[in-house]
Amino acid sequence: MSRKRLTRRQFVAATAMSSAALITAPYVRGAYAAGKLSIGFWDHWVPGANQASTDLVNEWAAKEKVEVSIDYITSNNKKIELTAAAEAQAKSGHDILQMPSWWPHAYSENLEPLNDVMEPLIKQNGEVNGTVKYLAQSGGKWLAVPATPGSQIKGPCSRIDLMKKYANIDVQEMYPAGGPPKADNWTMDTFLKAAEACQKGGFPFGIGLGETTDSVDTAGAIFQAFGAELVNAKGDITVKTDQVRQAMEYYKKLIAFLPADAPSWDDASNNKWLISGRGALIMNPPSAWAVAKRDAPQVAEQCWTHGFPAGPKGRFAPFLPYFWGVWSFGKNKEAAKSLLVHLSSPAAIEKFVSVSGGYDLPAYANLTKLKTWAEEGPPKGTLFHYPDPYHQQTLSIAASPAPPKIAQQIYFQATLTKMGLRFARGETLEQALAWAEGECEGFMRS
Repeated sequence: MSRKRLTRRQFVAATAMSSAALITAPYVRGAYAAGKLSIGFWDHWVPGANQASTDLVNEWAAKEKVEVSIDYITSNNKKIELTAAAEAQAKSGHDILQMPSWWPHAYSENLEPLNDVMEPLIKQNGEVNGTVKYLAQSGGKWLAVPATPGSQIKGPCSRIDLMKKYANIDVQEMYPAGGPPKADNWTMDTFLKAAEACQKGGFPFGIGLGETTDSVDTAGAIFQAFGAELVNAKGDITVKTDQVRQAMEYYKKLIAFLPADAPSWDDASNNKWLISGRGALIMNPPSAWAVAKRDAPQVAEQCWTHGFPAGPKGRFAPFLPYFWGVWSFGKNKEAAKSLLVHLSSPAAIEKFVSVSGGYDLPAYANLTKLKTWAEEGPPKGTLFHYPDPYHQQTLSIAASPAPPKIAQQIYFQATLTKMGLRFARGETLEQALAWAEGECEGFMRS
């Protein structure tokens, strides 16, 4: 097996891998899939996580007598997205390619339908969340399989001590390790009051207002908590609604309590904010906590990951999944499908979660209470509520439920954060809404 590794900043030591036995693919015809198979996996940030993928593939390949080659492709400088674009255009490349959230719809015409993979997996692992369906289904067809490696929730990671001291909120009591949330009072109003109190105390919430995914994902959860949609599921522009106005008024109030340079933040900024000890809360997967565990243990031992506050329309968690797609021009589709079933078995998923230190998230309802999340620390149980084990949140992606090819443009143009900043910096609400409406009209035409 060949393996190409592209370097990326690494952020957490690998933990021990699960030894549970893997489940055999149930539908492969004949004794062996046989032949050759080429795979392009996302190059994981966690040391050792790529090896887990390699080991699982090797185990399957040895049994099925398939010669496999793997490339690990970094997401730095959009390398994995550029690879997908080049392969789709050339109609040649890997048989399986791991791709970020929006790309199954972008390349739907070049992807092999995977209903025969997903339907048995859902029976085995439980239902998948609505965002996975939104991003990976089209016209009744499954375009891709949700990949555990790389998939993440960007929920609140709070400083236990600072939230108690300045906001009078005990996040461990609100989201106890090993038990269901007691978060009825954890609302958008409570969140806003806590942001103000921590800002006055000198430890503002570290929420970005930039154009990269962390900022956009947080804005999306805020808007969805108010039922605010720029474009609805039918493709109608719905910017000038009471729900959008309500979300914008709230967002403007929150922006006043955030760091002055938050509009220039990228996806590394909130991590640095937490690790430096300057902030009481960020919105992020456990990568920032993991780096703090290594570089600032006094910060890490005060971190607690938990759910998002509830708004008038519910509690939403920013969810950013990866997918495995099988190209329709691939040379060994049957083997590719067999391998994806293998990589999606409960034992394989448990291995992915364990080796990533709890960072990787399965999309299946029955696999949100694995032991890794209960045992990781310090403090022990800090990640217990990261996968939303009691399903009390709607896992969402910013700009949904607009048709994905429109929502993708709203997302990558950071329309939500831009319109919020325009309002916060002095434009009237109607001016900011008119600007956003014009942007969405342009997305419709493109």
